[in-house]
Amino acid sequence: MIARRTVVKSLAGVPLAAILADPKLAALAAEELEQVSTTTADGRTVNAVLATPETITDDKAPGVLLIHEWWGLNDQIKSMAREFAQQGFVALAVDLYGGEVAQDREKARSLMQSVKEDQAVATMQAWTEWLRNHEATTEQIGVVGWCFGGGWALRTAVHAPVDAAVVYYGNVDVPTEQLEQIEGPVLGHFATQDNFINEEMVGTFKSRMEEAGQPLEIYWYEADHAFANPTGARYDAGAAAQSWTRTLAFLMENLRQAREEGRASQTEPVQTETKAAE
Repeated sequence: MIARRTVVKSLAGVPLAAILADPKLAALAAEELEQVSTTTADGRTVNAVLATPETITDDKAPGVLLIHEWWGLNDQIKSMAREFAQQGFVALAVDLYGGEVAQDREKARSLMQSVKEDQAVATMQAWTEWLRNHEATTEQIGVVGWCFGGGWALRTAVHAPVDAAVVYYGNVDVPTEQLEQIEGPVLGHFATQDNFINEEMVGTFKSRMEEAGQPLEIYWYEADHAFANPTGARYDAGAAAQSWTRTLAFLMENLRQAREEGRASQTEPVQTETKAAE
């Protein structure tokens, strides 16, 4: 029998999409991660999984908070933490559902609706502080979220001192006065066929970010909601790959390079929007 450790190591050569699409491979990848916990300001114990790079330049690496879809902190999202670590980030995949994971849409909707905003804010604030103070991280912290987690990535940027935020087709209906509190640039990935997180919502978001004087990059894809999830019927391999490349470049520029060059070198806030290719 092949040792489980050998099997897990062999995943290093497997494409990310293949791991995410295969429940068994995702489960194996998730086994590598460290289970961690912290206490929120309101006294709750919250849990997450941590993935660290095998080698860290100068003994430090930027940190990235990951927020799950409406399904919960499943093996797919844990595998994403592993992939971010392989790209040189200290990745922390947080759990906003208290350990529950949905297997169907009805349960997912119920879990999403049960989240209390004040508690979720306290959870993300606690994890932001925890990750920033981790011995392996630099002072630069980013946040990435998908779907339900995309909306919470933006809200984390509002309520916690993160240096960059990436929103995958998340609810961006946030008032201008809250957006003014964001401390770093925001990257948004949106789908032209998404009926809820649509052009009207994103257009309003863009206007509010401009009014708030915040830097913003928006990319549109000829795809539907959840296009980056290989386990879903609406998965789009091209859009997923392109958005992943852009996400990594954005985080490397705003977390790694910002540390090296210093925030003082940044120019005035810039907004860009790239439409989907015809």
